[in-house]
Amino acid sequence: MFSHALKLFKPLISVSRICFSSISFPLSSKSTIVHLSYAFQGGNFAPLLQSTYVNQNLFFLRSKPTSAIRFFQWSENVLGYSHSLCSHCALIHILLSHRLFGIAHQVFEKMLQRYWEWDVFGALCDGFGAYNSNPNTVYSFLLAGYCQNGVFDKGIDAFLRMSKTGIDVAPHALRTMMDSLVASQCISAIVSILDEICGQSGKMIKQGFNFYAFLAMSFVNHHLFELVLNFHRKMIDRGIMPVIFDCNKILKALCKEETSLEAASQFFHTMLKVGPSPNVVTFSTLIDSYCKAKRLDEAFKLYHFMMARGISPDLIVYSILIDGLFKNGKLEAGVRLLSEALEKGVKLDSVIFGSIMDSFVKAGDLKKLIVVYNRMRTEGLSPGTVTYGIIINGLCQGGHVLEACGVFGEYVKRGLEPSECAYSCLIDGFCKLGNLKEAFIWYRKMLENGLLPDLIIYSILVNGLSQQGRVNEALQLLFQATMMGIQLNAYIFNGLIDGYYRLSQMTNMMRLYNLMQVKNIHPDVVTYTSFLKLLVDQGELEKALALFLRMLKQNVPLDAIAYCTLMDSFCQLNKAKTVMWLFQQMLRNKVSPDIAIYNVLLRRLFKDFQFDDAMKLFHKLATHGPEPDIVTFNTVICGYCFSDKLNEAIQLYETLSNRPVGFTAITFSILIDALCKKSRINEAVQMFRRMLEKGIEPNVVTYSCLVDGYLKFQSMGSAFELLEEMARNKIDPNIVSYSILMDGLCKRGLIDDALSTFQSAISNGLLLDVVAYTILIHGCCRVGRLTEARILYQRMLVQGMVPDHVLQRVVADYLGAQSMTTYKELSF
Repeated sequence: MFSHALKLFKPLISVSRICFSSISFPLSSKSTIVHLSYAFQGGNFAPLLQSTYVNQNLFFLRSKPTSAIRFFQWSENVLGYSHSLCSHCALIHILLSHRLFGIAHQVFEKMLQRYWEWDVFGALCDGFGAYNSNPNTVYSFLLAGYCQNGVFDKGIDAFLRMSKTGIDVAPHALRTMMDSLVASQCISAIVSILDEICGQSGKMIKQGFNFYAFLAMSFVNHHLFELVLNFHRKMIDRGIMPVIFDCNKILKALCKEETSLEAASQFFHTMLKVGPSPNVVTFSTLIDSYCKAKRLDEAFKLYHFMMARGISPDLIVYSILIDGLFKNGKLEAGVRLLSEALEKGVKLDSVIFGSIMDSFVKAGDLKKLIVVYNRMRTEGLSPGTVTYGIIINGLCQGGHVLEACGVFGEYVKRGLEPSECAYSCLIDGFCKLGNLKEAFIWYRKMLENGLLPDLIIYSILVNGLSQQGRVNEALQLLFQATMMGIQLNAYIFNGLIDGYYRLSQMTNMMRLYNLMQVKNIHPDVVTYTSFLKLLVDQGELEKALALFLRMLKQNVPLDAIAYCTLMDSFCQLNKAKTVMWLFQQMLRNKVSPDIAIYNVLLRRLFKDFQFDDAMKLFHKLATHGPEPDIVTFNTVICGYCFSDKLNEAIQLYETLSNRPVGFTAITFSILIDALCKKSRINEAVQMFRRMLEKGIEPNVVTYSCLVDGYLKFQSMGSAFELLEEMARNKIDPNIVSYSILMDGLCKRGLIDDALSTFQSAISNGLLLDVVAYTILIHGCCRVGRLTEARILYQRMLVQGMVPDHVLQRVVADYLGAQSMTTYKELSF
């Protein structure tokens, strides 16, 4: 084989002869060479060496590679001899013969700097006979060396010449070449030698090197997807069929990224066309990727195609598809596929049942959760710690905390160790029910069982205490968590800050805020929103707006709640420009407005008598979203009534009655009030009855609107019947209810009854307002009871109330200037 190789390299013999012809030297000179060699080995250096003796001396030292290296370096460093290509090749032959690959690479790199344009492949040729080195080793070394140093054209040339001469390429050299070419994205070079590579792969496989898997995976890792397909086809054209195991590995690698999913699909179809035939693992790999990419239709097409080819889905395929359906919200379809799998005798494990139950927990469907749990037990599967945790969590989220305690008991009876998750679910469940006593009982049980609370449990308890106003205990718990070495976060501080917000304690909120700064915990949007809400509640809108601007300046990621808090407040103050500025800021900062924001805008538009603009916005919401809620519909119905379009309001109500809108007492109160104001009492009563038929309980506003309607239209008896019904339903009248009743009595001249009603309101602890006083004072004045009117007026002033323009006119008309002077004196 090697003699055949030499014949092919006759054009290169001239170079090799120049290199190695001087090795056969006259006998007369041998003594000199021997003398020099021994002198060199003994360290007795003498200036006896001439440049013509270098190659001969290297040949003489071929069995002593260390001495050869020292001689090579000495002749260059001491004598200043510039080694030729032949000298470098001779030393490389010696080093490779003794497997000194590291030093050989150093020599090669040095040679490459000087002779990179020369035909090193040819220069090495004659050295095989002189040094008895292995062509496979030498040329594979050359190939690897070229590629490692980025000289790809020379490397590819060496590879092709080795292939033509039948010299096997060592696996490591081929790997080095392909790694270098792929990493450098030398696509054209790879394509040019792809046929030869496929030819070498057969030999590699026989040597135990899985060349197909190596190269295909290398292509995939560097996103050269088209080369994967070409390489696969060429391998099969060469008669080499890759094993399905390797193809599945390639497919899985292609499926790792969604961007390469199309390439994975093409690779799968290539397998279908040319082989190897896909098996159940192949199908499950691609189906899994489609499910993760939410391409369920394609996943199920593949599933049906798989069965059409006679491949039965296994546990993994069903688990992937069922999990995909549930994660994409297709719960009913998931349940059907689960039943199909069980009917076919597929033994699903507790993991997939747990995943299904977790999906029903997230959907809030406890009934389905229990059904799946019972089916799991029917299949002979026992719940594990994770499954029990899912069930307990689902029951607690649905408010069935006592049932969750029962499941926990079953959990312990089976000898399973309760997890922190189970305890945290129960503690959270009791906190949400407001039963802190029971929550702390479970907290102590957890401690008794040797489990230490984590940040989640401390946060749950802090929130629970804060929501009930027990902020001092919550603060103690916060410090306890710190003493335990738990790293606090913004969430637990937000719970405590919210507690102080509920108590309107701005000073303590600021102390917690400062403590966060000390502990290097960055306040988030929830923290700042609590401060915004308190400032708004206290009427400090300017300070609230200043805080909002500070949040913008500090790039705090504001959410829709923060914007809505401010917009709603300014809307109530009729600050339309500020509301719209806030809305524009929201859009500019790419915060998606939720339906609460749009409800504020609708209310603002109706108040500004921009009815057409309001309706355009409403229709836009109905068409493009976000989906209108009951507040939206109530706002539009109220807008119709406010714009004197009562019939349109009723028509909208009738249209929505056929949809699952979820009308509230507010909806009916708006319509009843509007009907009463339009003297359409009978229709108002019918609307009230419809409200009762739908199971919606009237509130004090509903009754007050209807009482006002009855009183205005001479139905005093019906008004008192409604008041008695309010009492039976344990609905306490508010000051508005009393004011409506007093107004009706005064207009009928029943002043004593009105005064009695006034005293009843005071006895029930209600705070009287200017409207109530105005009704009663005006009533007394109209029947000539001016002394009582004056007493009521002075009493109102003493209580710190300021008369409005209506009352001022009444006083001026009936009580004269003296009473107004009294007001001025009291005001002073």
